[in-house]
This record gives sequence, structure tokens and C-alpha cells, in this order.
Amino acid sequence: MTSASQNRSRPGSTTSSDGFSVAKLLLEGRAFLALIVIILVFSMLSPYYFSLGNFLTMASHVAIFGILAVGMLLVILNGGIDLSVGSTLGLSGVIAGFLMQGVQLQALGIVLFPPVWVVVVLVCVLGALVGLVNGVLIAWLKVPAFVATLGMLYVVRGAALLMTNGLTYNDLGGKPELGNTGFDWLGFNRLFGIPIGVLVMIVIAIIGSIILNRTAFGRWLYASGGNERAAELSGVPVKKVQVSVYMLSGICAAVAGLILSSELTSAGPTAGNSYELTAIAAVVIGGAALTGGRGNIRGTLVGAFVIGFLSDGLVIIGVSAYWQTVFTGAVIVLAVLLNAIQYRRRVKLPSSTGGPSTSPQQAGKARTADPAHEKIAG
Repeated sequence: MTSASQNRSRPGSTTSSDGFSVAKLLLEGRAFLALIVIILVFSMLSPYYFSLGNFLTMASHVAIFGILAVGMLLVILNGGIDLSVGSTLGLSGVIAGFLMQGVQLQALGIVLFPPVWVVVVLVCVLGALVGLVNGVLIAWLKVPAFVATLGMLYVVRGAALLMTNGLTYNDLGGKPELGNTGFDWLGFNRLFGIPIGVLVMIVIAIIGSIILNRTAFGRWLYASGGNERAAELSGVPVKKVQVSVYMLSGICAAVAGLILSSELTSAGPTAGNSYELTAIAAVVIGGAALTGGRGNIRGTLVGAFVIGFLSDGLVIIGVSAYWQTVFTGAVIVLAVLLNAIQYRRRVKLPSSTGGPSTSPQQAGKARTADPAHEKIAG
């Protein structure tokens, strides 16, 4: 029997990757545990927190961040970043408001009021176009993702400001005689007692989970995020995957913009300011690695609920908005620290069992060779 085998068979050994470890369980389930702690703490601090009505209200707030976070997760799994989603959300709302107010055709002397479903389709196409520009800049022109999406953040936000001259479109409920009513359905209606925005988030999460776990695109995404060069040599269409994930992220941002504008029945050019950071935070809190290749939809949604329930809880107990920012930032830093600890332990694990050391190149190839394992690990 080799020394490595002896180490694995030794009772109480904590180095076996298949053995039960309380520390490992707590580390990998930290987002869910944090959510439980938040609910318990605020339930004790306020008699209004723990109620079905309050949970549904908080969930409707979380839906905006959750939809953004799902799109952001796809980008981060690919090893990228999308800083333009907040601005895309704002521009999407502005476009929806512009269309709902009526499109004037001066040459014909008429004003068109498109139905709500047309507005939704056009806004989603707009989000996809913003994502397409990001994807082309990054995949084909080799612009760093941070720089490309930061530039688009300013371009898209500037376009929204130019369209409205800094003003806000109000009263987007529409008029029955014009045939453009129903826009507030996304923000105010409920189905089976659940807000429509929450149901939309659930549907998007289910679709995203199916894509990641049941399709070739999902395997390509995990492979290219784990080791782009190895994935390309294995026949993965890396550039198409990159462009696709940014387009999907843009569509998610557009849907979030529609829901937010519907909830407010107004659309302003500054809507969604800094929401991209909240989406990134939800992905990180959910256990995804910013280096790519690790993460899942379930953890990302839990991360979004952690941020949303924490923020709303602080509001309910009357904590200053400035302290809310401090607490949220502290949670994000702690999440990144725990991510670093989790993935550092996973990299060091083979050498600690007495086996041969693994080079970074070999580790990257191993991640690419078994993307399904990475999905479970993430």
C-alpha cells in the first residue's frame, strides 16, 4: 500500500476530497447560512420582518438584482465581467418610456402607440445589441472586458441622458383608448399571490440552469471559463460563446429595466446606477469564482437574496443609508475572502494527500476535461 493510500484510509483524515468535513460544509453553504442568519436576526429585531407579505415585497425588490445576477453569472463563468448592465437597465427603461409615450411621425402627422408586447420585444432586442457590441469588442477585437464594458457603461448612460435631456418619463400606465395599457402588469400584478417580477426571475433562473447543465453551450461555457486556450484546442467555439454570454447578459438587463420601470410607472436615465456592482456582489456571494469556470444559478440567486434581505432589513429597523452601504460592502469583502479560501484549498488538495504536485497548466487542463465536476464544485 502506498503512502497516499494510507493517508486516504486513515480514520479521521481531513484531507480526503470525498470525506465529510463540517468546515467544508459551512464554507460551501455559506450563502444559504448567511441568508438564514439574516432572517433570524432581523426577525428578532423587528416584529414586521418575519411575515409572508414582507417576504414577498422583499422578493420583488430582489428580483431586479437576481435577473441582473443571472446574466452576470454567465459572463463571469466565461472569465469576463460586464460593467454595463446597470446602464443598459436604465436605457431599457428610457426606451420603454419613450415608446409608451407615443412615437411621433411628423412626416405623416400621426403618433404611434405600440402595444406593450412590442415594447418588450424591442427593449430586449436593444439589450441584446448592447451585449453584442460588448462581445465583439472583447472576443474579436481583444479589448479587455473591464475596459470594453466600462466604456459601454458611459456610452449607454450618455445615450439615455441625451434621449431624455436628463428628465424622467412619468405615467407609463397607458390609456385604454390608445391600446397601450398593461405596462404596469409586470410591476404590480401577482399570479398565485406571487409578484410577476419574482416569477420572471424564477423562469429566467430555470432557463439559465437548463442551459448550463443540460446543453452543449453550458459545457462550452464552463470549459472556456476554466481554460480558454485548452477549450479552443478542443474545438469549443470560444469567440461565439463569449459574444453569446454578453448578449444574454444584455437581455437580462433589459428585462430587469422593464420590471423596474413597471414597478415605478416611470423611467429615468439614472435608473440602475451602480446596479452592476450589486449583480457582481450577488454572484461572488453565491460562490462563483471571478476567474471563471466555477459557479451556478442556485448560489447566485441565494447571493441576490442575501443582499436584498440584508438591505431591506436594515431599512426596516431604521439603520442609516450610509451604514447600509458599509454593511453591504463588508459582506462583499467577506464573500471574496471566503471564495479565495475555498478555491485555494481546492488547488492545494492533491499535494496534501501525498500525490504528485500539479502545475497550473495541468490544473487548467483538468478543469477543462471535466466541466461537469466544476459545475458541482462551483
